[in-house]
Formats: sequence, structure tokens, C-alpha cells
Amino acid sequence: MSDEGKPRDEVNPRDAFEDSSRAGRRRTGHVDRVGRPRMTDVTEQPLIARRAVAEAEVAVSHETLSAIVDGTNPKGDVLSVAELAGVMAGKRTSDLIPLSHPVALTDLLVRAVPDRAAGVVRIRVETAAIGASGVEMEALTAAAVAALTVYDMVRDGDPSAAVRGIKVLSRSAGEGDAWQRAPDTFPGQNPRVPRGARVAGRISGPPRGAGGRIPPRRYGS
Repeated sequence: MSDEGKPRDEVNPRDAFEDSSRAGRRRTGHVDRVGRPRMTDVTEQPLIARRAVAEAEVAVSHETLSAIVDGTNPKGDVLSVAELAGVMAGKRTSDLIPLSHPVALTDLLVRAVPDRAAGVVRIRVETAAIGASGVEMEALTAAAVAALTVYDMVRDGDPSAAVRGIKVLSRSAGEGDAWQRAPDTFPGQNPRVPRGARVAGRISGPPRGAGGRIPPRRYGS
């Protein structure tokens, strides 16, 4: 019987130490051949530009969405608090996901937008870094925590609010490696409101500044 199929307490201790060699660490996956969790070795991966986009949504009642837009939610400014929470979480992803590599993000944008037509608050996150590991987990973590924060801010008056649809929309590494989720492939996904349509008493999308440019809402480290 090979070591790969043996319980951990039956593996030769010498084999366990030998698996810590560079060849052993280069094995794919997050479990080595004796069953121990470990980070994937990305030492030889190129340091290139990596980006990811993720989203989540929180379904809320009509009354709750109105309170969020009007600024009358009892706990305060739901959207700003959720965006800040997402930024804080994205920067600490490796503290929350045990085998995720620490990533020095060069950009992290979190946006929370109420969508009255769909009855949700949409969370969209964009992450970027120059490194050897992707930034999808940072985008997902930021989106998830921002969505959870929306729930926390409204749960007293709307306990039926639901976090859903946490997913990666796209990712890229350098110029030749890119992936994008096909539209309408996520079960139960609500149709998007066209950019510029009036939703929740405002024009969808961020406000435009001088010259028609959209000022980025970014938070530094």
C-alpha cells in the first residue's frame, strides 16, 4: 500500500519530512501526499498583473430598500459601512482563508448599489495586484463581508433579508490568461438594470464629475 492511501499515523516519519522538499511542495492542491494541509508553492510563478471582479447581492424588502436609499435606516449609512467593511475584509483575506496566499493588493474597489427593480443591494468588487497568486479570493471575501454587513445593518427591521449570489465575474493574469463568466449562467440571477436607468430614485451607476468622468471610489491601505 502506498503512502498516499495510508492514514497519517501509519506514514513513515522519514517520508513526511521528505515531502517538505521543493518537489513535494510543488504538488498541486492544498493537501500533501501524507494528508497535511499546505499552501501551494508559487515561488516559480511569474510576477504579473492580476485582476478579478466579484459580486454578491442582498435581497431586502421594499421598505428596507427605501430606508437605505433615503438614509433613514436606524443603524446608519448602510452603503458606506458595507463598502468600508468590504475593503477591510479584502485586505485580510489570508487571515480568514487558511491556505490563501497573502497578497499585496494594488487596487481594491468596493461598490454597493441599491437596485429597486430587483429588490436587492448589489455589491461589486474589483481587485488588482502584481504578484504570483490570483486575487479572486480577495474579491470574493470583500464581496461576502460587504454583503454580510448590509444584512447586519438591516436585520433588526428586516430579518428575512438574504445574502446570495456570491461569485467571481472575471479574472485575468497578464495578457494571455483571462476568464469571464457567461451572462445568465447563475441560477436565480436577477436581470441587470441597464446603465443610466433610474433605480431607487437615482440614476444607476456612480455620479459623474467634471468632463463626464466617473470619479473612482477607492480606499487605500
